Amino acid sequence: MFENILIGTEFERISLATPRQLYKASNMTQRWQRREISNFEYLMFLNTISGRTYNDLNQYPVFPWVITNYDSEELDLTLPSNFRDLSKPIGALNPKRAAFFSERFDTWEDDQVPKFHYGTHYSTSSFTLMWLLRVEPFTTFFLNLQGGKFDHADRTFSSVSRAWRNCQRDTSDVKELIPEFYYLPEMFVNSNDYSLGVMDDGTVVSDVELPPWAKTPEEFVRINRLALESEFVSCQLHQWIDLIFGYKQQGPEAIRALNVFYYLTYEGAVNLSSISEPVLREAVEAQIRSFGQTPCQLLIEPHPPRSSAMQVYLLLQTPMMFTEQMQQDVIMVLKFPSNSPVAHVAAYTQPGLTGPAVITVTANRLFAVNKWHGLSGYQGTVQDQPYQLPVEIDPLIASSAGMHRRQITDLLDQSIQIHSQCFVITADNRFILVCGFWDKSFRVYSTDSGKLTQIVFGHRDVVTCLARSESYIGGDCYILSGSRDATLLLWYWNGKHNGIGENPGTEFTTPRAILTGHDCEITCATVCAELGLVISGSKEGPCLIHSMNGDLLRTLESPENYMQPRLVQCSTEGHCLVYYEKGSFCMFSINGKLLGHMDVEENIKAILMSRDGQYLLSGGDAGVLTVWQIHDLKQLFVYPGCDAGIRSMAMSHDQRCIITGMASGSIVLFYNDFNRWHHEYQTRY
Repeated sequence: MFENILIGTEFERISLATPRQLYKASNMTQRWQRREISNFEYLMFLNTISGRTYNDLNQYPVFPWVITNYDSEELDLTLPSNFRDLSKPIGALNPKRAAFFSERFDTWEDDQVPKFHYGTHYSTSSFTLMWLLRVEPFTTFFLNLQGGKFDHADRTFSSVSRAWRNCQRDTSDVKELIPEFYYLPEMFVNSNDYSLGVMDDGTVVSDVELPPWAKTPEEFVRINRLALESEFVSCQLHQWIDLIFGYKQQGPEAIRALNVFYYLTYEGAVNLSSISEPVLREAVEAQIRSFGQTPCQLLIEPHPPRSSAMQVYLLLQTPMMFTEQMQQDVIMVLKFPSNSPVAHVAAYTQPGLTGPAVITVTANRLFAVNKWHGLSGYQGTVQDQPYQLPVEIDPLIASSAGMHRRQITDLLDQSIQIHSQCFVITADNRFILVCGFWDKSFRVYSTDSGKLTQIVFGHRDVVTCLARSESYIGGDCYILSGSRDATLLLWYWNGKHNGIGENPGTEFTTPRAILTGHDCEITCATVCAELGLVISGSKEGPCLIHSMNGDLLRTLESPENYMQPRLVQCSTEGHCLVYYEKGSFCMFSINGKLLGHMDVEENIKAILMSRDGQYLLSGGDAGVLTVWQIHDLKQLFVYPGCDAGIRSMAMSHDQRCIITGMASGSIVLFYNDFNRWHHEYQTRY
């Protein structure tokens, strides 16, 4: 997520840079404005570089309340009245309470303590422990803080609605939220194995009372997250950033915005190194801890607003796409000379790449590096300009002259059936990794020369599938290999040296982790470095979740008749989707809870999730590309049927183009717009 924080790779400069320098050197604000990253991702970025971290309860990441309606049976996210005014701090939302804080500031008289509006803070360690009371290790931390007892029920987080009301009425409560409100349903449920015990008034800590419009914790988190990503929040979020991280955090603008906190909460308010008396220094440190800490100030000028969704949408479109293109949805069909099924498609099309391309691999292991021109050239409206399709066929394939450079001829094990998970393409389109060889290796080939560059050994039987994590600075990433020996090995791809391991040129490479727990051949796997997790399925099931250190964390228990996992996808939002043989889908939370399942009549061969984890694309033997809504597995749209089965699938970096590899030896490009589903289906609950 933070691969573009700094321009250049001078890590010494990164370690010495101030938060404000990190902010200025990054391009994350521009990416957020262009809607390349979500509101959640951008807020996490700002929290991280300003010193907020999950590793420090005193400086835990801070997120805003965004919904104001926690009492209705239904929540309409098209109504502005259901959203908080993000231009004001929590303490100024209620006019009566705002007047109280304003008067406190104006009438404050103390030579030692500067004026302030709020004697408490929006983020402290005790607030964080209160929110996360029901989740370990925070339960234990909370008990330690409270002397082994739970607090009085009225002072414990037990109702979302009550917590919001307190933040509007109580003059000692101006709490904001933590990121978990937007992704961790488990925080609302008492799921500890031991009893959370009896509180001082005799009551037992129970599940958090949710708003009527949220029937389950998962539903609450999903809707809360949708509200965070809504247009109402997107067009105001820069004003909240001004209050927390920006120019309204301190000084005259903070006074005008009713946003001044106790002086010890600010960075640099006290020079601890100048206090030589240990007891006094410890007392000041204790005060700082109890009052909370304001993030490092990142901006001293107003934060720019986000571009509107419609503005970005219009910028991305071309005249042709508003006419016949939008009606037919199919952009182009590209047929390769070989009639072999296109078993794998990869589309790394980012503008910053030296050679953005759509790489295809057929079942007879003929690969093609097809140049990506993008949809912007697909309009035909500029006079005297040649008409250009989004994808240009690899000239070596088109001419047949350099076909030998595109053929992987090394012998595979005779029993291997070629499928999409036999291949991985690096993020720069320069190398292709292939498995299934008789000697139990997987191999690395240059997509330019076609030459073998590395052979990697580690398994005791044939390698059956490969997967790749998201790529980081310099192209580094994790490679996952699964085998008939029932194990998975996690490797590190070195982007600088273009190979597996720290020194790819050496004879032996060793994996970062060995993952065990399956009893038979691995059939599918995925690795998500952002979550630090590996999810894998074996021939006779079940699916397992491992940490990237190799620890077995959970088993994904599917319904009784859901056997033989074949495809698995995991979003960074923590949704895990598994496709089982004979048309069965299951959706799990990353903590192993079965959230839904469905059966389809088609034999699915390819699945793909949208970047935000809200939508699923599927295709198979029927040649039909279908869009599903993840949270309830509802079918949203079916593209025009193709005359051959779908074998593989990829999506361009901007998610506007879906590329399917067909059994007939061609690829089909479909025009896609996830915004249409968002606005048509996800505004009312």
